[in-house]
Amino acid sequence: MAELKPSAGLAPRQRTLAVIPARLGSTRLPRKVLREIAGEPMLAWVYRAARACPLLDSVLIATDSDEVLDFAQRHSLPAVFTPADCASGTDRVHAVAQSIPADIYVNIQGDEPMLRPEHIEALLKPFAMYEVQISTLATPCAPDQITNPHAVKVVTAASGRALYFSRATIPYDRDQQGSARYLKHLGIYAYRKAALQQFPTLPSSTLEATEKLEQLRFLENGIDIYVAETPWDTIGVDTEEDLQRVEQILLAAKVG
Repeated sequence: MAELKPSAGLAPRQRTLAVIPARLGSTRLPRKVLREIAGEPMLAWVYRAARACPLLDSVLIATDSDEVLDFAQRHSLPAVFTPADCASGTDRVHAVAQSIPADIYVNIQGDEPMLRPEHIEALLKPFAMYEVQISTLATPCAPDQITNPHAVKVVTAASGRALYFSRATIPYDRDQQGSARYLKHLGIYAYRKAALQQFPTLPSSTLEATEKLEQLRFLENGIDIYVAETPWDTIGVDTEEDLQRVEQILLAAKVG
């Protein structure tokens, strides 16, 4: 699409459900969603931040782990069991959507303990402004992340429509003029139900397999993603180093 069409806005009757996919079988940092950060399990940090957003009707943990389910039940956190063969967070949210109705589903990864309610507000704002099917977030890329393949970059059209996501440095500053603007993608999404229902029916994407980025399946199959910008960066926890770095930040915030 060349331009985004104005929306009539979010009707009060529309139900917005946030789903936190929470796998326990991570490889680089085993059991990471239950690892403690500043005295609390990572999953508790994520759930509390999501629950603090007034735009969400409800927040639900989706897991394939008995241990995560037991943790949720002991702490009175709503949770459901989803199939172990869900290949991505989007697949796990889709599994939830088969039995729990909503108009908009928000996908919040369980390894994002620096999540803020403001992230979700920015994510949902485009639905009230434009006729978007999917939205996600980006933030200005720090200099040390521009060439880091673990920091996914996104390039957008002037309208905010995503043109491409990559682990490579995009855009490429060929003449080294220093005028390129780099955006780091934050892996939080919101989908209208129709778009989410399409995901598992779409042909497997070559770009998705190459970059190991599930959102490219939508783009390669002609489904637009709107990118909302936020000043608040996050650190997705994948390693022990990430865990320690996040803990220092959150402890400092508590003291402050």
